[in-house]
Amino acid sequence: MDELKLRKLLELVKAGKVGPDDALNSLRRLPFADLGHAKIDHHRNIRTGSPEAIYGPNKSPEQCVEIVRELLENGSGPVLLTRATNDQIAAVIDAHADGVVVDATVIWRQAPPLDAKVIVAAAGTADLPVADETCAVLKAHGVTPTVLTDIGVAGLHRLLAVLDDLLDAEVIITIAGMEGALATAVGGLSSAPVIAVPTSVGYGAGLEGVTALLSMHATCAAGVTVVGIDNGFGAAMATMRILNRDNQS
Repeated sequence: MDELKLRKLLELVKAGKVGPDDALNSLRRLPFADLGHAKIDHHRNIRTGSPEAIYGPNKSPEQCVEIVRELLENGSGPVLLTRATNDQIAAVIDAHADGVVVDATVIWRQAPPLDAKVIVAAAGTADLPVADETCAVLKAHGVTPTVLTDIGVAGLHRLLAVLDDLLDAEVIITIAGMEGALATAVGGLSSAPVIAVPTSVGYGAGLEGVTALLSMHATCAAGVTVVGIDNGFGAAMATMRILNRDNQS
């Protein structure tokens, strides 16, 4: 239940069109529903502007099906299952057939389109799986990003060729492995908020993304935000917080 639905319910109670018992039944699953194996946070959409998502790893297909059902029947806004296995995807689509599968992400109840200029910039083709997750989460929340691929700093001319796009953006998400320098380069070119995603792409000294992570944290481009390694979901949600705050002002 989102804020608008909650307000409407309270107005119906005030007008005498909904009785206290019926209202209580509607509110019974707030602020969370206890499924035994999970407590579904129905208040999160009211508190943060975005509903709870489902992180697939270490959940059984049956648990995923039950959580999706709870969110679809009693929640509001987009429903997302991320990092899902093939077995999880098969189970949730069999139970809730209207889900849209994007690689390892499944989306139900996509949000209405939101007019926002968001760029997802991937340093190399090897970073695209993380970029794909980022884009899927953004699209679930109504944002269709512009995707720029293979613009890493090893070929700086490729980055400068898309400078006009970067200067026009409201939010830029940079996705890079290796030494992670793309975030600093973009952060020094654009005034837009830059969200940096280190990826686990790289050779030995890349330490499965740790080098890119530390490099992004040590950036000399002031104000760059850094999320965890391969965390395209987190970058997309950070973007939505920025956009939602801007829309409220």
